[in-house]
Amino acid sequence: MKRIFIIIIASFIATYAQSQDAIKKVIVETYYVSNANDASDTTGGILESGSKTYRIYIQMKPGCKLTKIYGDINHTLKIASTANFFNNLDRGKTFGKDISKSNYNNNTVALDTWLTLGETTKSSAITYFGILKSQDNNGSFVGGVNNDGGSAGIINGLLTNNDSLAGIPLTIADGMDTMTNIPGNWSNNGFIDLISGVDSTIFGSVKIGNEFISNNAYLQNSGVTGVIPDSNQVLVAQLTTKGDISFELNVEIIEIDGTVSKYVANKSIDSLNTNLSDWLKYPFECGCKDPNYFEYSPDLICSDQSKCHTLIVLGCMDSNACNYNINANYNIQSLCCYPGMCADRDISLVCPSLQEKGLKVNLNPNLYPNPAYNEITIQISLKDNEETKYVVYNSLGKIEFEMDLGVISGLNNYDLNISKLKQGIYLVRLFTGNNVSSKTFIKL
Repeated sequence: MKRIFIIIIASFIATYAQSQDAIKKVIVETYYVSNANDASDTTGGILESGSKTYRIYIQMKPGCKLTKIYGDINHTLKIASTANFFNNLDRGKTFGKDISKSNYNNNTVALDTWLTLGETTKSSAITYFGILKSQDNNGSFVGGVNNDGGSAGIINGLLTNNDSLAGIPLTIADGMDTMTNIPGNWSNNGFIDLISGVDSTIFGSVKIGNEFISNNAYLQNSGVTGVIPDSNQVLVAQLTTKGDISFELNVEIIEIDGTVSKYVANKSIDSLNTNLSDWLKYPFECGCKDPNYFEYSPDLICSDQSKCHTLIVLGCMDSNACNYNINANYNIQSLCCYPGMCADRDISLVCPSLQEKGLKVNLNPNLYPNPAYNEITIQISLKDNEETKYVVYNSLGKIEFEMDLGVISGLNNYDLNISKLKQGIYLVRLFTGNNVSSKTFIKL
C-alpha cells in the first residue's frame, strides 16, 4: 500500500518539478527608443523614428560562465525581426567588443546592431561590459552632451529621448560598467568573410536585412560572468529595429564544477549531449502555470491564466466504489474503496456514508486547492448549530493533527496549514454532532 502512494506522489512531483539548469532566465531589455532627432542623422545611415534598441541578457546561476553562442548542423542560430535591422554605417561593428569607447560619442553608433559575450567597448586598459540600466549606477558616457549631434548638428546631442518604454534614459544610465575578470581567447566564425574581411550579415553595414540564420556560426571566448556576480547576467546581443524581434539561441556554459554544457533552443538528434532551455527561444511561450489545472506546464516561461481551462479534481471515478466522486476528473484507482477491499485502510474513515445516514455536513464542493503545497481551505456548510471538529489522517490512517472548531452554523471557511506534512495523500474527516463526512487531498 505504501508503495502505491509513493508511485502516485512521485508522478505528481515529476510533473511539477522545476528545471535545475544553469540558465535561470533570458532578459530582453528595451534599451532605447529613437526619435526624430536621432533619425535626422545621415552619417550613421537610415534610422527610423520609433525604432527600438533591445539588449538580450542570459542570466545564469552564480559562478557559471558563458563561453559561446553558436549555431551548428543540429541547432540553428536565428535572430530575426519583422522589419530590417539598423546597422551604423559610420563606425558600427559586428561585435560590440570592437567598438572603441570614443566612437560611442559619434552620431548613432551607440544604437548599432551587434553580438557579444558580455563585452561592449574598451578604452585604453579599461574594458566595459553590458549591464541592465536598472542596475547601472556609474553614470553614462552615451548621448546628450556626450554626443556630437550627428550630421544635423543637433544641439545638446542625440540619444536624449526619455520614452518611458525604455525605462531609464541613456543619458543617465548607459548600461555599461567595468569588472576585473576580463575574458580572453576570442574567436568567431560565420560572420566575417575570412578573405575580404567584410561582414555581409545583418550585423554588418554592407547588407540590409531582417534575419540571420546559420547552422555554422559562433562567437566564443574563455568564459565571462555578469558584472554583478549574484545576478550573473551576460549581454549577448544588441538589436535595433522598428519590427518585432525573435530569436533562437544556443550557448555553451562553463558550469560551477568546471564542466562545459550546451543549452539549446530546440531539441534534435543529439539530445543526449544538449540541454533544452525554453528561455533561449523568443517570443517566450506563455501558458498555464497554475498546477491546479490540467493545462499546467512547469516549463513555460510566462503565465497566461486564460489558458488554464480544466481544474483538476482528484478522486475515485469508479461508480461501484463506496467513495465514488461524481465531481472527479482525474482517477486515482488506489483511492477507490469497496467492502472487503479498501487497500488496508479503515473503510469507516474512507466511506463513512456506509454507516452514517442523513448527514448535515457538506464538504463539497470546496476543499481547495487540491493538490496543494502549503495550505488548503475547507468550506463547511451547516444547517444547525453543531459542535464541530476536523481531523487530518495520513494514508495509513494515522492522525496528523486535529482542531476543535466549537459550535458553528452556516457557511464557514477554514485554512489548514499543511506545509509541515510530507508529500502524500491525506484524508480530512469532519465531525459535527453525530455526523461525519470525509474528503481526500494530495500534499505536494
